[in-house]
Formats: sequence, structure tokens, C-alpha cells
Amino acid sequence: MSWLSGLLVVVVVTAGLLRWRHPAWYWLTFGVALATLRVLVRYSSVMDACGLTVPPSRWRLAFARMANRPAPESRPPRILRLRPTRTGLVLRLKLRPGQDAFDVAAATDRLRHSFAMYGVTSRELRSGVVELRMTGYDVLKRVQMPAKLDTAPMRVPVALREDGAVHYRDYRTTPHALTLGATKSGKSVYQRNLVAELATQDVALVGIDCKQGVELFPLARRFSALADNPDTAAELLDALVTHMEGVYQLIRAEQRITADVPDAEIAADIWDLPDHLRPTPIVLLVDEVAELALFATRDEEKRRDRIITALARLAQLGRAAGIYLEICGQRFGSELGKGITMLRAQLTGRTAHRVNDETSANMAFGDIAPDAVLAAIQIPTETPGLAVTGDSSGGWARIRTPHTSMRQAVNACNRHAHLTPDLPALAAFRPALPLLAPVEDPARAAKPVTA
Repeated sequence: MSWLSGLLVVVVVTAGLLRWRHPAWYWLTFGVALATLRVLVRYSSVMDACGLTVPPSRWRLAFARMANRPAPESRPPRILRLRPTRTGLVLRLKLRPGQDAFDVAAATDRLRHSFAMYGVTSRELRSGVVELRMTGYDVLKRVQMPAKLDTAPMRVPVALREDGAVHYRDYRTTPHALTLGATKSGKSVYQRNLVAELATQDVALVGIDCKQGVELFPLARRFSALADNPDTAAELLDALVTHMEGVYQLIRAEQRITADVPDAEIAADIWDLPDHLRPTPIVLLVDEVAELALFATRDEEKRRDRIITALARLAQLGRAAGIYLEICGQRFGSELGKGITMLRAQLTGRTAHRVNDETSANMAFGDIAPDAVLAAIQIPTETPGLAVTGDSSGGWARIRTPHTSMRQAVNACNRHAHLTPDLPALAAFRPALPLLAPVEDPARAAKPVTA
């Protein structure tokens, strides 16, 4: 039995080292089996302790009395499915009559302690069915995106959620978004990762970077238009508004509302147009929007009003024309002047990295998800890239973007530079760049030439 004891010690030490140094490997090798066994063994008692059981029905009590049997116990929600994942467990429950999904959501913290999991989140799938997503370790400490991603046109992965799921930026569902964050909070990395993912799609990228272009101009080979100062930005936004009006004229010309045209073929936006007529969708990225709203002279004030008016028009009308906004900044409140709050109301998606004060968090979530404000101001300084995201539905979650260096983003944009569309309305703002020098294959250069 000495060899068996030695083998057990080796297994325990290996499990401890993996849990300490590589929690993801520990979960895949030991953790998932232990957690599954723990959930199945403790399930009934944990649900009873958390108040998630219902008393037996009257007919069950009457049947027990007639059969002279002990009174039946309270029943917990029925397990429909228990599925292991690469980061945790997914438990699907069927609620008993009288139970509510809010009761399960309110007990997630107690379930986390009872099942010895790192985190537990709850969401209602349909009436009477609730899904619990349990994470076995801190998936946001070292972000590792899964190898298989569910990408689609105008839908790109940008971060990992705290429940282990991938957070996607879906422009068809959430056309416009606001991203806030203090200096060194990871906001630029989030934007960089977004550009690198969009570079692979059939989309036109338009950028406004008033920090003399230090953030977006290195990625210029994948951009159809760029502006690095407020004056050029005002002209670029006016050109986008003109382009939007032209797209609407195209949609009207193709509507063909007659009795013999099926309802599904009546065009209301660019996605209803035939492929050969559909204009290329445009994503407008604005880095540090406050630089567009600040002014010191009367002329700058007129320029500022012109810029904010154009942005508000694009936010209100641009979705059907295939124009989507990504607004980034450190602060975005009423102190930036008139029209700002009207613009913010059109930005459905909200993402807040670490902020310096509660007021900044309220700018992002105060009007849509007040519970997320506290989570945003609790983001520590030593975790750049950690953010809170939400939308107008009131739901929110913690996410973290994988670190994307500037070199990685530049390489992605250069690799897909051939996808950059030429937009006649924005031709004046297309960055002029030299041709890429051909890169010699190192293997071919090292191979000796034989006569």
C-alpha cells in the first residue's frame, strides 16, 4: 500500500500546484469533477438552506396520511441539465409552482458559498426556467478567450465576462455605445481590440482622434477616413451626414411598396437591400470626445455646436443607414455643454472602466442600471482592462478585455488592409500612406542557392 499512498500524495501535490499556478488547468483536470459531485450531493440541502424549496402540495400530504407514511419533504427546483464548461458549470433549473426567478437571483451569493464556487450568476431563460452559471476560478484574472468564437457580420468578440462567457459587440442589436474610463484604465486597449476584430469584417472604419492621432493613426491602413483635430472632425462629420442622406435616398428608391411586393422585401434599412446594392456599413470611433466639446473662443463654440449636432443626428438617424458610433472618453456629462445629454441618451451600450469618481460612473449607468454604478467605482487600479458593461435593458456584467498591444493591432490592420473600402463621400479624409514594403521570407532567404 506504500505505492498507493505515494501516488495519492503526488496527485494531491499536483492538484495544489495547478490550483495555485494554473487554475484553468486545475479546473479541467480535477476541479470540474469535484465541483459536479459537490453540487449533486449538496443540492437538496443547499436549496433548503437558501429558501429555494416549496412545501409539499395538499394532495401529496393527503396521500401520505392515507398511506400512513411520513410527511413528504419540501421540494427544490428540478435539475433539467448540468453541463460542465471550460470555466465552470451551467445548471438549468425548472422552478416549482410559487417560485420566482428573482428568488434565485437574490440567493446567488449564498449558493456561491454553499457550492464552494468562485462566482454564481443567474438569468431567466423563459417562464419557469432559470440558468445558473457557476465559475470555478477567477476567469478575469488572466483572460484567455476560447478558441471557438461565434462571430457574425457586425458582431465581434471583445472581452470575457465574469461568468466565463464571451462578451460580443453586436452592432445590429446595439448600434451605438459609450465607453468611459480614466487614464491607464484599459480603455485604449478595449478600443484597440475592437478595431483589430472589426478589421477582419466587411466594414468601413472612420476615426476621430484629437490627440494628434496617437491612438488611431498607427492603424490607418484599415481606416477609410481619419481626423486628428476638431476642425477636420467637423468637416468629416458633415460628410458622414451627407453620406447618410444619400443612403436614405437609395433605400427609398428600392422600397417598391406595391401590392405584389412581399412584406419581407420592403426595405427599411441597408440590411433589407440586395447584396449588390447594400452600402458598406460604417463604424465611427471617437477617441476622447471631450476634445470635441470644449471651446475657448466664439469661433470654437460655433465649431463645437456643429460637431455635437452632427453626432446627435448620426446617433438618432444613422442606424438604418448602417452608421454606428463608438464614443470614448474619460467623462461624458452635462458639463460638456448643451446637446451632450441628448447624445448620451442615444448611446444604448455602456461600458465603464475604472473611473476616478462616482459621478463618472453615474454618467454611464445612472439612467439605465443604477446597480452597476457601485460595481464600476470598485474596480481596483491594479486590474487594467476590467470594466462593467450594460445596456438599456438594465442588465450588467463585469468584463475584461484580453491585452492587445499596439503592434498586434497594427499587424491585424495591415493584414486586412485590402478590405478597406473606398467611400467617395469620405475620399478627402482618406489617410495618405506609403505602400507596404514586401517582407522577405526568412526561410527562403536562409536557403542556399544551388547552381
